[in-house]
Amino acid sequence: MSINYNIIDSIKNKVQTPCYIVSEKLLEDNLKVLRKVSDATGCKILLAQKAFSTYYYYPLVGKYIDGVTASGLFEAKLGYEELCEKDITDVTGKSKKCENHVFSPAFPDSHIDELIEICDHFVLNSFTQWKKYKTKLLAAGKECGIRINPECSTQDHDIYDPCSPGSRLGVTLANFDENELEGLSGLHFHCLCEQNADALEQTLVAVEEKFGKYLYRMKWLNFGGGHHITRDDYDVDKLIELINRIKAKYDVQVYLEPGEAVALNAGFLVTEVMEIIHNGDTDIAILDTSAACHMPDVIEMPYRPPVCDSGEANEKKYTYRFGGPTCLAGDIIGDYSFDKELKAGDRIVFGDMAIYSMVKNNTFNGMPLPDILGLNIDESLKTIRHFGYDDFKCRL
Repeated sequence: MSINYNIIDSIKNKVQTPCYIVSEKLLEDNLKVLRKVSDATGCKILLAQKAFSTYYYYPLVGKYIDGVTASGLFEAKLGYEELCEKDITDVTGKSKKCENHVFSPAFPDSHIDELIEICDHFVLNSFTQWKKYKTKLLAAGKECGIRINPECSTQDHDIYDPCSPGSRLGVTLANFDENELEGLSGLHFHCLCEQNADALEQTLVAVEEKFGKYLYRMKWLNFGGGHHITRDDYDVDKLIELINRIKAKYDVQVYLEPGEAVALNAGFLVTEVMEIIHNGDTDIAILDTSAACHMPDVIEMPYRPPVCDSGEANEKKYTYRFGGPTCLAGDIIGDYSFDKELKAGDRIVFGDMAIYSMVKNNTFNGMPLPDILGLNIDESLKTIRHFGYDDFKCRL
C-alpha cells in the first residue's frame, strides 16, 4: 500500500492530537482515477457514504463523479443537502445534477415518504419490499431496482461477504420473481470488499449465468462497491473492459459505488505517545488515540493500520505494542518496530484513515473524538470540525 506521509510531515508536530487530517490533493488524485474510468466507459460512479461522509469535500467529489449512495435516511439526507440539491460544476466547467441513490435491507414505513422527496433511485432488497412500495415509488417517478445475490463469494471476510450462506442481502435466483419485474429499471449487486478487477470478473460470470436473461429488460446494472480502483496494483484497464462489455451486451447504464476508493490513502490520524510501559518482554506505547473509539475497524475487521516510518514487529531495532487509553483490555492497535526508541511526546502518524474511521468512531469511556482537519492544496490547514464534551453528552 503506497501512502504519501511526506505530505503532512511538516505539520504533524503543529496539530492538537489526536486528529484526522484529510488531504485535498490526495483525495483529488483518487477522483481523477475514477473520472478516467467513467470517461472511458460512460459508467456512472457514486460515492458510497458509508465509507467516507466528510461532506466538506462533497463539492470536490461532485466535480468528478456522478453522485452519492446511501444506506438509509440520514445518509440520504446528507447527500441531498450537501451535494445533490446544490449547484455543482464538473471538471469541464459544465453545470451538473448529482444523483442520490438509496438501499436498505428493509425500508421503515416512517422513512419512505421523506426518502421519496430527496432520492432518485431506490434499490429494494426483496420482492416483498418492491410490492409494498411499488405504487408509491413509481407514482413519484423514481428509478427502482432489485438487489440480487449471485451467491459467488470471492473473499475471506465473512462479516463483509454478502454472498455468504444465509446472507440477508440480495435476492437469490431461487427467490427471484420474474413475474414482478414490471416497473423495475435495474438490478444491483454488491459482493466485493477491497478487491481487484479479477474478483469483479468472477462475480460477473455468476451474475450473467443466473440473471443475465433479465438484464435485457433493464435500463441499468449497478456493480455495487468494494472495487479498490485507486489502489496502486488495481487493474483499471480490466475494469474498463468489463464495464464496456456489459454495456454493449445488455445495453444498460452501468453504475459503480466505490466508498474506499474515493478516499483511499487520502487521510491520516495523528496521535501522540503519552507513556511507555513494560510488561515482561513487551514494550507498550500508550497513545492518546483508541482503536476501539477512533478506528473501530482495527478490532472489527480486524486489521493492522499502516504507520509512518515503521516496520513489522522485530523488523527494526525497537518494537512497541500500540495501545489506546480506554479501559478495554483489547484496545490494542498492533505491534510496530522503529529505528529509534519512542518516548512520551513523540508523534505517530497512521495512514489510510479517511475511510471507515470518522463514520464509525464513538465516545466509549467518554473518549473525546479527534478533530477533523483539512489539508488544502496550498498546504494550509483548515479545521473542518472540532468536537467537545457536548458531542459526548448529546448522544446520551
